[in-house]
Amino acid sequence: MAIRPILTAPDPRLREKSRPVDKVDDGLRALMDDMLETMYDAPGIGLAAIQIGEPIRVIVMDLAGENEEAQPLYFVNPEILDPSEETSLYEEGCLSVPEFFEEVERPARCRVRYLDYAGNEQILDAEGLLATCIQHEMDHLEGVLFIDHLSRLKRDRILRKLKKEQRFVAAE
Repeated sequence: MAIRPILTAPDPRLREKSRPVDKVDDGLRALMDDMLETMYDAPGIGLAAIQIGEPIRVIVMDLAGENEEAQPLYFVNPEILDPSEETSLYEEGCLSVPEFFEEVERPARCRVRYLDYAGNEQILDAEGLLATCIQHEMDHLEGVLFIDHLSRLKRDRILRKLKKEQRFVAAE
């Protein structure tokens, strides 16, 4: 397993639409293991493959609390089915938009069909933080960042600050 660099906005690769995975094999499982290790190291609760420069439809997550045993989840080719009309508001952050947090409204519940770590088809009913996290990570697969759900003013302000920070770091 290896910790991979995480792309940060405004990197244009984050805007790529990810392609479906043909099959779950040892190579893909190794990538998912790297993604999980990268996510834990960051630290975060979810990571899409595109965030480490791999434009494929793969997500890893772990919503376990700080003193709880790890509960990794792997989603290959996830597809949202039946999002609820009821919505919920969560404060979201993103490893690709570091140090910024804003409230985003999303469907409160959803059903997700996906292939698991072994390549078996699964269906998961999600609500609360799990539903929010799945939707957030699936946005990445479409080239969408959580800041795209904000007003243009807030989004532009965040992107300006990120660009300024990247210029500052590059100058060091």
